[in-house]
Amino acid sequence: MKDPYIRPVWYQYSRKLPTLSLILPGLVKYSCTNLIYMVYRLFNSESFMCGIAGILFKHDAPHLSTGQALIDMLDGCQHRGPDSTGFALYEKAQTGRLRLRFFIGEGDEAREAVARIKRALGDHHASIVEEEIIGNNYRVIVDFTGNLQTFSYSIERAAKVISIGSSLEIVKDVGTADDVDGRYHVHKFDGSHGLGHVRLATESDVKPEASHPFWATGFADIAIVHNGQITNYWKMRRRLERRSFEFTTDNDSELIAVYLADKLSQGISLQEALRTSIEDLDGTFSFLVSTSNEIGYAKDRLAAKPMVMYENEDLVAVASEEVSLNKLFPGHALQTREPLPGTYATWSRSI
Repeated sequence: MKDPYIRPVWYQYSRKLPTLSLILPGLVKYSCTNLIYMVYRLFNSESFMCGIAGILFKHDAPHLSTGQALIDMLDGCQHRGPDSTGFALYEKAQTGRLRLRFFIGEGDEAREAVARIKRALGDHHASIVEEEIIGNNYRVIVDFTGNLQTFSYSIERAAKVISIGSSLEIVKDVGTADDVDGRYHVHKFDGSHGLGHVRLATESDVKPEASHPFWATGFADIAIVHNGQITNYWKMRRRLERRSFEFTTDNDSELIAVYLADKLSQGISLQEALRTSIEDLDGTFSFLVSTSNEIGYAKDRLAAKPMVMYENEDLVAVASEEVSLNKLFPGHALQTREPLPGTYATWSRSI
């Protein structure tokens, strides 16, 4: 039997061409040269584009764990990014405590990194409650009530930080979703929501620290997965650096995360921050963002980067391809939809 999810080439391309009335506002921002390049990327992107996924359970007691759901979703789009895989996972926060993850390497390198981290934690009066070395990660939970931004910028100098949050933990490494799960037991994670990413390395090395998701450096509990390229990256970064924000990579996903976190710190809603991101960020992009109790998406006006979503009374799931959503409900015909160009939305859990 012919696979019902295999689409003819003309159908795939037609789905990527929004109506002119929707795409026109985005076109005026770009030169002819950039437009020619974007058209090339539009019709040739399937071979080198990464894959993203996100899920939020609206109520307690979901029918499957968040970790397993994301593994299944990423398995469906692993062909988009076989080099590395990552997860941003959320569970209930503990008041006055932070969860930290670091890349520490192996052997003597790992032991030296852990010693540096512990000294840095002590310097900031962060008391260790729980600690674990798993894979090439050092995972630690600490009691901490000081200035988070100062703390996070300082602790980054002890070892490479993967994430900091009261409810967020990012797990990422080279390899497939199943490879990463085998090292870090992601399938056992049973939190409220999360994001996932599969990466095909095109502009940097295949190494754990280049994997996605990225957290918003200096802010707790904000993570992002992203398809695309921000063409005014350095302009936006310099604006934030002039306000004393720090960056640990040159990755535009980190920039988006810090941009959104800054908006949220000013009391702006996530929905409004996503709206302004479409105005302020140049390039082609589809991204998912998560906070301690929300997930959201934004899509640029050219809509060159694919995204499809499914929602019912129990959950909302978003991914680069429909096959990822079908992995959650095998054998069922889902009523999915594609976000329109230049749109954004958020979802939060029911209390």
